[in-house]
Parts: sequence; structure tokens; C-alpha cells
Amino acid sequence: MTNKQARLDEVRQFLPEWLEQSRQEAAFGEVASYIPELSKARRDALGIHLLDLSGNSASAGDCDTTFTLQSISKVFTLILALMDNGEEAVFGRVGMEPTGDNFNSMLKLELVRPGIPFNPLINAGAITVSSMIKGSSPEEKSARILEFFRRLAGGSELQVNEAVYRSEYETGNLNRSISYFLVENGVLDGGVENVLSVYFRHCSIEATCRDLARMALVLAGDGTDPVSGEELIPRRYVQIAKTFMITCGMYNASGEFAIKAGLPAKSGVSGGILTFVPGALGIGVVGPALNAKGNSSAGVHLLERLSQRMDWSLF
Repeated sequence: MTNKQARLDEVRQFLPEWLEQSRQEAAFGEVASYIPELSKARRDALGIHLLDLSGNSASAGDCDTTFTLQSISKVFTLILALMDNGEEAVFGRVGMEPTGDNFNSMLKLELVRPGIPFNPLINAGAITVSSMIKGSSPEEKSARILEFFRRLAGGSELQVNEAVYRSEYETGNLNRSISYFLVENGVLDGGVENVLSVYFRHCSIEATCRDLARMALVLAGDGTDPVSGEELIPRRYVQIAKTFMITCGMYNASGEFAIKAGLPAKSGVSGGILTFVPGALGIGVVGPALNAKGNSSAGVHLLERLSQRMDWSLF
């Protein structure tokens, strides 16, 4: 750990320069527009925050920019569903394998093991997971998710961006199609609109790179809060989440990111990326311009370069 702290000092020296170099990659990406509210993000924004288990940090760029978690939230709703229901119940309804298809594809639902989503990080799987969060109403489920996320973020007052939520809810017809298919196959219950309300709300929780880094740090510490020492997540569920992040977390570029960066990571179409160095660092990145695979063009470039320079790869 001491070596990692010393290397964080090294990171501070070259991070601003590297960030500005990576920012140029934003020119090759596009801001997500299929959720209309996301299209308002600044295309060339790029920020990063790194936080270690002793509270030391390094940051550069637009790290105070707020953005919605989008698919990053799926990691933590999976963990909460596991804490609520256990492995057997969750993985009786959601699989454990990468799909090779787009995150919002319905193809494998019909062609392979009908009706069962391949994994919890694609939309079909995350919608199913959202239905498994305990609560007597969509409002109670959403409140539990928000409170859990706030605890992981060290007490940060995270909030749902209501404009993004409405934008997702009003335009989310493909997710409705997926949901009705899941209902037809006996995978999803609780009412499509109720479940989608929960799903769209946790995707619309707003954060900064600092919040992401703090949430990632809990995963880096195997589920233990680095300040209080409290176990917020059972270690076993961190192992599960970490594995999904490696195999599925960067959409159809997960294998490439594993080779080039070698870190567990989860991206979102708002341009956020949450990643961590196990036992050492939590990292949050935002860069709204997305590449063809739906990941931040500039953010991926910066993380791959950092990991290679600092020898952070797990492999």
C-alpha cells in the first residue's frame, strides 16, 4: 500500500498533461443523444479523480462536472439485490455470461435460453435486478437504492436528476419492449412501469468523479468503508461484481479494456467510468463523448495510458 501511495504522488506530476492529451480523443466521439437530456453535455469535457485507502487523492480536468450514473448504477443495484435476496435467487433469473451483443439488444433473450438475461449489466439483466430490490413500492425501492449509493459515496448527498429521469422514462420504449418480453417469459414481475420507474431512477442518480472514486474505493477495499471500517458490502458480492466488471463492464469493448488496462470497470452512456485498483485506489472519470462501443473516448484513452504507465493491470 505504501508503494501505491508513493505512486499516487507520481501520478499527480503528469496527470494534468496526460489528461489534456487524452481530451483530444473526444473529437472522435459523440455525446449520447438517444436520451435527449444527455445530449446537452459538453463534448470536450474530461475529468478524473483518484482516491486511495488512506484518503490521499489526485485529480485533474473537469472533475467537478456532474453527470448521471446510467449503467454504472447497475453494479451497485446488483450488489443490493444480492444482499436482499442471495446468489441463488438472483442468478436463478439472470445469467453470468457476456453477450457479445449491444447492451440494449433483445437478440439473445429469444435465441439462447429464452427469457433469461445473459448478465446483470445489460439492460435486460439490470431491469430484472431492479425488480428484485426489496420494498413495498417503487418509491421505497428507489429510496433504498439512493440511500445505499449515498453510503458508498461517503455520505455524499447524491440526488436523482429529475430532468434526465423524465427524459429516459418518456423515450425508453426499447426498454419497455425488453421488459414486456421478460414478463411474457416469467422472468419479470411487479408491473413493467413500476420496475422501469426504479430502473430509470437509479440510472438518473447524479454524481461527480469524486463520488465515483469514493464508491469505487469501497470495492477496492473488498466492501469495507475506508473511513469507518464498516463492512458495507459482503466480500463475496464484491468478488461477483468485480468479475462482471471485467467481463461485461465496458460493453463490447470489455475484452479490449481488460487487455489494455486490466482493471475492473463500468461505464455509462453519460460518459462516466468507475474503476479501481484492488486494495489500493478508487477512480472516477467523466468524458461525455462516446466511441462506437458506447464508452468515453477520452476517458478510456486516459485510463489505459495510466494503467500501463503505473503497472496497475490485474493480469
